[in-house]
Amino acid sequence: MRNLTFAALLAVLPAIVLAQQPAAPAPATPAAPPAQGQTPATQAPASQTPAAQSPDKPADAKADPPASTQPAPAQSADKPGEKGTAAKPADTTAKKADPIPSPGEQLDPNIHKGTEEDVSAVGTRNIGGRGMGNWYSTNWEISNGKQFSMEIEKQSHLVTDPVVVEYVNRVGQNLVKNSDSKVPFTIKVLDTDEINAMALPGGFFYVNSGLILACDSEDELAGVMAHEISHVAAHHAAREMTRMNYMQIGSVPLMIFTQGTWTGYGIYEAAQLAVPLTFLQFSRQFEGEADFLGIQYMYKAGYDPQGMVSIFEKLDALEKHKPGALSKAFSDHPATPDRIAAVENEIATILPARPDYLVTTSEFDQVKARLARIQNKRGINDKKGGNKPTLRRTGSTNNDPNSTPTGTSSTDDRPTLGRKN
Repeated sequence: MRNLTFAALLAVLPAIVLAQQPAAPAPATPAAPPAQGQTPATQAPASQTPAAQSPDKPADAKADPPASTQPAPAQSADKPGEKGTAAKPADTTAKKADPIPSPGEQLDPNIHKGTEEDVSAVGTRNIGGRGMGNWYSTNWEISNGKQFSMEIEKQSHLVTDPVVVEYVNRVGQNLVKNSDSKVPFTIKVLDTDEINAMALPGGFFYVNSGLILACDSEDELAGVMAHEISHVAAHHAAREMTRMNYMQIGSVPLMIFTQGTWTGYGIYEAAQLAVPLTFLQFSRQFEGEADFLGIQYMYKAGYDPQGMVSIFEKLDALEKHKPGALSKAFSDHPATPDRIAAVENEIATILPARPDYLVTTSEFDQVKARLARIQNKRGINDKKGGNKPTLRRTGSTNNDPNSTPTGTSSTDDRPTLGRKN
């Protein structure tokens, strides 16, 4: 009896399990084909709810119609939760109190410590140091930079006003202190209208008075100076010389390897160096690297890095409206829109946000005023002494007391030429 009961239980168990399962949904009835003359657009879909049309929105997203059909004003990206106006394109031609994009706005979380992108490592990095890409020593850079600085000072006039000299030197040394440079800098001001600044290898740095007068704020001046300091910090002159050697002599690496030293060929090339433009004009790659490092040095020194963008745009516009105002070194590498966009992207992605930045000082305005007076004075002196010397004929007048009076004819005073037989 017990076996029979257990067998009966096994027989009815599947029926019990099936009874407890939910019933399968009935298959959907296919929609009837549209009637003749009726387009598919007139057929109502099975569901017209927002959830059916947009799966990523909740079903009741549009349950209550908006009170107005006008779009809601855009929220400010810098001040969450505060009502703002619709986003407008940035006016990059004017100085911005709140730079766009701001540092840290799109900060890259994958920046590796100690790399060229790590602004916290500034001063501890060895960028462009000696190796396959740089055959020349720091002593070579200092020696050649000093040689060319002496030539520059022989051919130029230096600003000696103590207020101007001290101010420009202080701004520059602050940037050098917050850079990757391994050499001390000597900073001087050239008295010339040409808009330019140049940093020779070894830290010999010259800022034209014309550049200072072209800037509207201290951070713009710091932007150009930081860019030039970057050329020295990254050894661009030595690396440019090395690149030229690679191009001229294909077997140079083998030659140097067999000599067993890196210094032999570098010293040989230094003896033949005669064109200082190698120290002043760099490839597009090096110009981009100088921009990249320059904004980091500005940031570390406390300046608004957007000042570099501002002065680049200003100099680009000046060159278009007044060709020749910039030095050849500046005009050969103009601040193109792509270059400016790259700087703005770097500001947003590699520089952490900070509460405030140094834009300008009253001392900057005072220095500009002093330079303007110096230039005006120089202009007056140049105007007085700029004409060619003239001779005035005095007739038969002769101031020599030992000479005898000549005739009254003015032709007696004229030099004559005689034919030699």
